[in-house]
Amino acid sequence: MDLVIGPLDLAAHVDEALAVQAVAFGLGPEEVAVRRQIVQRHMQYRGARALGATAGGRLVGFVYGMPNSRTHWWSTVVEPYLRANGNDLWLDDSFVITELHVHPRHQNLGIGRRLITTITDTADEPRSILSAIDVDSPARGLYHSLGYVDLARRVHFPSAAKPYAVMGAPLPLCR
Repeated sequence: MDLVIGPLDLAAHVDEALAVQAVAFGLGPEEVAVRRQIVQRHMQYRGARALGATAGGRLVGFVYGMPNSRTHWWSTVVEPYLRANGNDLWLDDSFVITELHVHPRHQNLGIGRRLITTITDTADEPRSILSAIDVDSPARGLYHSLGYVDLARRVHFPSAAKPYAVMGAPLPLCR
């Protein structure tokens, strides 16, 4: 496979990226429309950046993130859960992985690992945080293999049916 990992102008390629996310995450058209607005807003934040994985000129995976701020919506939701576990300082001086998705036909090939390690390698922050659905899954297995640990479990986001885990890792990530 001719795979290329590189910078992605996510605002310009939001529909391609969300098509990957929709298939990988099982999103319907209404959820994609909501996420389009969220992605466009996130990409305006200071330090936000994205990488894409292309194969044969097609986007098959992407990651984006930004330096965390306690004023961001995600932080305000997870902060009480982290504080209850004595982990709320992870919200400071962290690079948050906002989304990481690989098309199912291209999963288990190391693309997600390459995307997340490449984007965090350029972070100025000493640690990274993210949230993932709180079940044993290949995604959580990947994060654990990279050095992420559970900081809070059973985190409930207002619009999500399933609980999430908040995970954190010192940078650079384990290889």
